[in-house]
Formats: sequence, C-alpha cells, structure tokens
Amino acid sequence: MGGTDVTDGWDWRQPGGSPASAGGPGPGQPPQGAGGGTTSPWWSDALADPWRDPYAPAAVVVPAAPVAGGGEPEPVTDPDAPTRPGLRQVVLISLITALLAGSLGSALTYAFLRGGGGVPTLGAQSGQAPALAQRKPESLAGVAEKVLPSVVTVRVASLGGTSEGSGFVVSADGHIITNDHVVADGPGKATVVFNDGSTAPGTVVGQDPESDIAVIKVTRTGLKPVEFGDSDALAVGDPVLAIGSPLSLANTVTAGIVSALDRTMMAGEPGGPTRYYAAIQTDAAVNHGNSGGPLVDGAGRVVGVNSTIKSLVADGQEAGNIGLAFAIPINQAKRVTEDIIGTGKARRTVIGAQVGGTGVSGGGVRLNGVEPAGPAAAAGLRTGDVVLRLDGHPMNDPTDLVALVRKYAPGSVVTVEYRRGSNRQNASVTLAADAK
Repeated sequence: MGGTDVTDGWDWRQPGGSPASAGGPGPGQPPQGAGGGTTSPWWSDALADPWRDPYAPAAVVVPAAPVAGGGEPEPVTDPDAPTRPGLRQVVLISLITALLAGSLGSALTYAFLRGGGGVPTLGAQSGQAPALAQRKPESLAGVAEKVLPSVVTVRVASLGGTSEGSGFVVSADGHIITNDHVVADGPGKATVVFNDGSTAPGTVVGQDPESDIAVIKVTRTGLKPVEFGDSDALAVGDPVLAIGSPLSLANTVTAGIVSALDRTMMAGEPGGPTRYYAAIQTDAAVNHGNSGGPLVDGAGRVVGVNSTIKSLVADGQEAGNIGLAFAIPINQAKRVTEDIIGTGKARRTVIGAQVGGTGVSGGGVRLNGVEPAGPAAAAGLRTGDVVLRLDGHPMNDPTDLVALVRKYAPGSVVTVEYRRGSNRQNASVTLAADAK
C-alpha cells in the first residue's frame, strides 16, 4: 500500500479531507480552510469536520458560575458612571480651593491698593504690652501718675499783672506749699487750679521771704496730699522729676538727676529780701512757672521745692533753663511750713555771729562779730576766728555759712572747724532760733 491509508479516501494530513490529487495543496504548501483561508496545521476547520454534529450551534456558550446561596448576582459597576468622592479627596479639593482663593484675593487686594482705591491696615497685630509700657509704680510714668493729682497752678493778681507759679497739696484739709516770690506782690489771695482743671479760691496763711516759702489754704474736700521724702538722704546722681506749670503749661513733668547737694545760693530782687539756700541742684528742666512746684524722687516722694534757676541772660530779660535748677530741701521747707501753719510765721535758725565781706585767702569765713549770749559764743568761738568747715562742708564765702545754718532746724548740733591764728580747733555748736 506504499505507506498511504486509502481505507475511505480521506487524507488526515489535509484539512479539506481531499486527496492531494483532488486540487489540495501540494507538498510544502499550508493547508486551506473552508473559506479558502490559510489555517494552522495543528487545527482543522470545524465547519468542514465530517465528524461534526450538523445540529450543534456554531458558538460556544459558557454558562455563568452559580451564586452561593442562590441570591442575586453580584452587581457590576459601570466604570463610566460618576462616583461619590472620599474624605481624602474632599480635603485635598478644599485645600487646593483655599490656596487658589487666597492667591486670587491677595492679587486683587494688591491691584486695588496700587490703584489708590483704599487705605491698608497699618502696623502689626501685637499681643501683651511690653514691660516698659506697663508703667510700673517705680517707673517715671508711674511716679508722675502718682504725684500729678497733688500738684496745682497758683495764680495771683496784683497791680502789676498776674503772677503764676506752681504748688502742691500737703494736707487733706487744703494746705498748699508754694514759693514766697509767687505770692509776694499779691493781696493775700490766690486762685488755685487743680490737676483736673477745676479751680478754687485760696488764702495766703503765711509766708517767709528769707526761706522763700509760703502757705496757701483752700476750702475743698477730697484732696490728695503728697508724700514727703528725706532730703538729707539724697545722693548725687539720684533720679528726680520736676512737676509744675512752666510757661503756663500746666501738668508738665521733666526728668533729671541730682547734680549737686548743699549748693549755697543767695538770691533776691532789688529792694526785696535776700534769700539764702543750701539747695538741691538738678538738671531737670525748670522754667518760669515751675516756682513752688515739687521736686520728687524715684519713689514719688517730695524732696524739694523748685525755686530758682541760673541763667546767662542780662537783667530784665526772660531767662530760660540751661540745665541748672535749684530746689529748697524739703526738710527745711516742711519745718518752715509747720511753723507758718502753727504760729503764722517761721523761725529762722542762727549761729549767733556776723559775717561779711568776702572769703579769706586760703579758704574760710571770718567772724566779724560774735553775740555774747549766742550759740557761737557758748561753744567758745570769738570775733576774728575763721570758720573753715561746718559739719564737713567747706566755707569759701560768707553766703556758705548763712545758707548752711538756715538749712538746719533750731536745736541742731553741728561741728564747726575753725582757725584761730595758726591753730585749728573744733567746736560743737547748738544752733538756735532767732529771737524775732
């Protein structure tokens, strides 16, 4: 049979089932399908398969897998259908929207302001005020706040016009300290202007021209008196405030330091009394109108009464502050005030000796006379002795001795260093009140 199966005339190597000689492809040619197309050599055309069931469908149907439990089949999600966004998407969208809105708002605001259409908010937002702005009681602002309600303006009308100075309340029943030269030319009456702008009539209770202290009384309730300090406890360099009405500018506060202590001064107007001060010197700005106002320390306590200034102008011209002002020590002013309120006049402290002329070459003040029953004589001093120091203060001019003696209260004991001939000696002198 030559190796060829001819049992039924079908060659298994030919998809068409036809013998090679029946028009099929020759050796080396690919098999042809029923439609004439080329097919795989590993698969025959099913439609030409003689063993195919002519009634079988041409399509293969694969049945769906049964659902467990017999329920409804799992729903199929349409990938094109809109879905509800998740939390992460919501947050992300909100953040992007806020950034875009902020950028747009900033751009519009900048464009609006650049066009002159509005005024921007100036300054940055601040939290709690810094420590320096909280005005602690020991600060300069705290001291001023404490003392200002007790400071007044004093106006005195006279034939020559109106004199204006300052003063301060020293008792709840209405006593006020000022300078004698503020009320000296008046009729014994004054108008007192308080810190809040209200006014009250005042009466001059008494005055002491030589110490430049006067006391006024007003009838008014609710007054706040000042607190007194100790002028003997001051030191050079201590901070001080001068408060008053310089140049008619009420409630003015200036600051400075104590520049010197026991600065001996002799002041007065032609034809008027001669005033002596062992003064507190300060560089706080003091001008006309400050007279009689308080000089206060860093705790708000009155340590002096502002009284006079040094000036470079000629007589008759208006003087201004040049950084040198002088105040009566409050220990002296308080003592004089108590005398005036109690007796109507002040006692004057004396040493019982007369001085004059100028200082002695080499330092010291010569005694031109000694009262026989006076304090100096009782201590052993004689006419012609040269006083070198009084309680450690050097004497260079007669004004020094008079001013320093007036600073002390009657009855005070002071040490006097003096020279008699070529010998130096010390004596303890008990000062006394003048008999007048």
